[in-house]
Amino acid sequence: MGNPGPRYERTRHNLGFWVVDLLAGELGIRCRRHWSNSLVGTGTLNGQLIMLVKPQTFMNLSGEAVEPLVRHHQVELKDLLVVYDDLDLPAGTLRLRPGGSSGGHKGMQSIIIHLGSQEFPRLRLGIGRPPVPLTAAEYVLKPLEPEELAVYEDLARRAAEAAATWALEGTAAAMNKYNKANKASGA
Repeated sequence: MGNPGPRYERTRHNLGFWVVDLLAGELGIRCRRHWSNSLVGTGTLNGQLIMLVKPQTFMNLSGEAVEPLVRHHQVELKDLLVVYDDLDLPAGTLRLRPGGSSGGHKGMQSIIIHLGSQEFPRLRLGIGRPPVPLTAAEYVLKPLEPEELAVYEDLARRAAEAAATWALEGTAAAMNKYNKANKASGA
């Protein structure tokens, strides 16, 4: 998930788009086709068909873009991976989960409401809490400072690897590898 437009490109709220862009670049997929309020690209990963999607509805309305794609392509919810930033995880941490609540994230809440289920995998990208006096909205939409970029670029790279592992090996294998990696690094 993320927000459309150049104003949001290098913000914490667009980390999900960074991951999609990395995967697309590695796999030679172009996310240029407009469909259902999204930019969509299809390709293969080790012979397996995948679809990369960047909703263009703004973060808090992501369900309006995701639901029609899931229904039209008859995607089983276990085969949907939503990647997004999370204030409740320390910056630089990632967590893969097979399902669960929105945790207060409005974009996830929108997807859950539109799909009528919270039982789909998600990859949460930790951005930490905003420093005083910033509000959460200011923090997630504020362009990253140059000294912050390395942390988030590394996080996006690891998340792209985790997403590829998820697609090839499944949720449990990806959780085992990447959630444990956080613990080993102390995150």
